[in-house]
Amino acid sequence: MLCERENEYLSPFATQSKNSLGRERPEPDCDFRTVFQRDRDRIIYSNSFKRLKNKTQVFFAPEGDHYITRLTHTLDVSQIARSIARSLCLNEDLAEAIALGHDLGHTPFGHVGERVLAKLASGGFLHNEQSLRVVDRIEKGGKGLNLTSEVRDGILQHKSSGSPATLEGQAVSLADRIAYINHDIEDAIRAGILKIDDLPSECVKVLGDQTKTRIHTAISDIYQTSFNKPFVRTSKRVEEAIRQLRAFMFEKVYEVANKSIQERSERMLTQLYGYFTAHVEKLPQSYLRLLDEDGKERVVCDYISGMTDKYAISVFESLFIPTTFSIGGNA
Repeated sequence: MLCERENEYLSPFATQSKNSLGRERPEPDCDFRTVFQRDRDRIIYSNSFKRLKNKTQVFFAPEGDHYITRLTHTLDVSQIARSIARSLCLNEDLAEAIALGHDLGHTPFGHVGERVLAKLASGGFLHNEQSLRVVDRIEKGGKGLNLTSEVRDGILQHKSSGSPATLEGQAVSLADRIAYINHDIEDAIRAGILKIDDLPSECVKVLGDQTKTRIHTAISDIYQTSFNKPFVRTSKRVEEAIRQLRAFMFEKVYEVANKSIQERSERMLTQLYGYFTAHVEKLPQSYLRLLDEDGKERVVCDYISGMTDKYAISVFESLFIPTTFSIGGNA
């Protein structure tokens, strides 16, 4: 059994598949996959995962094939999380499953969409909570993916303010920050917003002046700090450099990139939210079934947050942009 082999190579602090707290709805074991491998498979075959390819990371509808999307970000996080888990002899399958599912609830138009829904919905909106809601309540026609407790916890707690219950969840939380800071730097340079020389010199001195160097430095530091320890973290020196680099990106990129498009997307999502809360009967049938239990604000957030960028624009145009027509031929 695969579960028994984990005894041979996993750290005493790793999460073994056989010790999983299980699923909300118990299921028979699989003969050739652990519970975390099954979770990983369920996530990558979900509709929400497929839609990530058409959701914004930072830059909206960029001209070029190499800008990061929400899907490529997710794959970056998965790769870095697996590298961290492997170096620390943690459960790679668990880390990968959490990483692949951590952003399933993210809105169209990146964090702009998240801010809009958080402002409009009386109960607020956080993408990590929505990601858990996606795997629990929305996927599979309302049945959810029935994931293990450990994967669900890692998805919910992946933000820097979270407290993952497993070391694999801690690895994903760090991998998320390492991934988005570094690939967002690449995108900003590609877009002409930054030059490599603009990066804070003290951060470059600690982390390096290239993406591959910064990622390698972070993973190596995590290994040196956390190997055979009951935690996954960076050293104080690297933690501070990452914090400063993140603050720099907020000031120079996240708050200024595509400013006019951000404002337009805010107006568009605000109008979509207003329309569907006033006309809940126009929601797709798969969302209407949630109304009685969850209320219209939450269900409208479900629908809008599940949209891709292009689909949100298409729905907006169909509702608010008049189309031309003619009667009786040419005038």
